[in-house]
Amino acid sequence: MCVPRLSPTAGHSLPDRIARSCLALAGWLFSALVLAGLSTFSAAAAGNAPLLGYGYDPDREVDVELVLAVDISQSMDREEQEVQRAGYVAALTSPQVIDAIRYGPTGRIAVTYMEWGGAGEQFIVADWSVITDAPSAAAFAAKIAEAPLRQRQRTSIASALSQATAMVAANRFEGLRKVIDISGDGPNNQGGKVALFRDQAIAAGITINGLPLMMKSERDAWQSMLNVDAYYEDCVIGGPGHFFIPVRSREQFADAIRMKLVLEIAGLMPETALVHRASGRKPVNCGLYD
Repeated sequence: MCVPRLSPTAGHSLPDRIARSCLALAGWLFSALVLAGLSTFSAAAAGNAPLLGYGYDPDREVDVELVLAVDISQSMDREEQEVQRAGYVAALTSPQVIDAIRYGPTGRIAVTYMEWGGAGEQFIVADWSVITDAPSAAAFAAKIAEAPLRQRQRTSIASALSQATAMVAANRFEGLRKVIDISGDGPNNQGGKVALFRDQAIAAGITINGLPLMMKSERDAWQSMLNVDAYYEDCVIGGPGHFFIPVRSREQFADAIRMKLVLEIAGLMPETALVHRASGRKPVNCGLYD
């Protein structure tokens, strides 16, 4: 700092000479700061550095990070898989879903479509994409429609939840909400305790919604006895605002998916429960099939 001081020989102050030095130094510092500011601004404008040192990226911001986790276990025959695929494609490109996206806080969602079977059998059919309008929705849906069908023997909801949770944590997006939308027609029978992986996802700030498939209940006594809807309610879904919509017929599939996606994208819940808990129903033993 420049401060006038007394000369030990002359016995008087030397303000003029020191003042000139201070002014020169101040001018040099001011010029350096201006040049540094202009350099930072130019770099930011060119996309080489964030303005004012902030790392905010609007391209990362979405209303919801949504994982569509779809069952391809052996109990899903080819016709049911085709109905399932067609239901997701129709729902994603429907005017209702597009409107739900458009009127969100940012007007953007990030979504990925994963198929799952047994432990370690998860397949990303359509990787993380941003949907903002009808064309981007159609492009994402086309990836689903064009992918080959797969089928796996076992049913590991635990592994599917684990993989979906990791996918949410690893993506580049910052969603106001994080949701795993999981469908299935049977209980977890491989890969660990389903309730444990459900609780880990919830602890990570993720809501799990369910689409229990009960289309075979009239034909297959074993599935009818399982009460897949009750199993999903007690053992699979959870988190803020969680819900599930059971599918009891192939004709209902597309409508159920569309309704579910609209509610998830808008951050809403059904006004009334879509399935009412039976009076006195015993809780499902979530570890019975693990």
